[in-house]
Amino acid sequence: MEGHSEATAKEEEEEEEEGVRITPQLLKAATGEFALESILLLRLRGRGIAHLGCLGDCTNLEWLDLSGNAIAQLGPLAALRSLAVLNLSRNRVANLEPLASCRSLQSLNLAGNMVSSLRALRCLAGLRRLESLRLRDPLARLDNPLCTVTAYRDALADMLPGLKAIDGERVAGRGSELYQLCRDLDSSLGHGAGGAGDAGGAGADPPRAAQPWVEAGFWEPRPPRRSSIIEEAYRQFGEVLQECRELGRRADDTIAQAERALSTRHDPNSFVF
Repeated sequence: MEGHSEATAKEEEEEEEEGVRITPQLLKAATGEFALESILLLRLRGRGIAHLGCLGDCTNLEWLDLSGNAIAQLGPLAALRSLAVLNLSRNRVANLEPLASCRSLQSLNLAGNMVSSLRALRCLAGLRRLESLRLRDPLARLDNPLCTVTAYRDALADMLPGLKAIDGERVAGRGSELYQLCRDLDSSLGHGAGGAGDAGGAGADPPRAAQPWVEAGFWEPRPPRRSSIIEEAYRQFGEVLQECRELGRRADDTIAQAERALSTRHDPNSFVF
């Protein structure tokens, strides 16, 4: 069995190497950025990518689309602590462990992969900002083996109570800080009820000191987080606007030259200048 496993691993590695590997040259050509740390948005859809290569060097990446490739291993993604949006639809992913380090992740699309059990998704439980998770996309006819399990969405909502949307559908009554607060309160009251029922017994434990429902500063407004994605969009818009102004100036000059040329000709029916 051990020899068979080694052979299988070697075959998978060789198959992976046959695909496209992400290199600094590929990233620079796709984004126009010279420094990998400057890349904030990256779209590498349908490139035949099998190995993520140096993608982990894009440490400030916030938005990433790797859909429609042949990716099975996600190791380099563990370094992307600023990543907020990740599209891995239509790949070969089964192990999600590296994503546990993506603390800023808010939206994750895994439709069309090889996730076969809820156990494979437990590593996402520590992602406090994760709000949207997609395992199935009916319009694109994409799903995972897990989607054949009855009521997998309910089980997933219990395991990841911070989710606001599963498979593009809003999770009713869940996905909010209030819902999590109520869960914690119910849990605390449940343990307290057990202690109250045993209060008359000789071996009853002394009452515990009251604990706050939420952490200190929970109700304080959080400072707005500057989004580099919005800043990048403004920068690109400014460049396009400047180009439009330059084209407008050139057009005005050309029209002025044409009017001067026409005004000096004796034949008003001639448009050659």
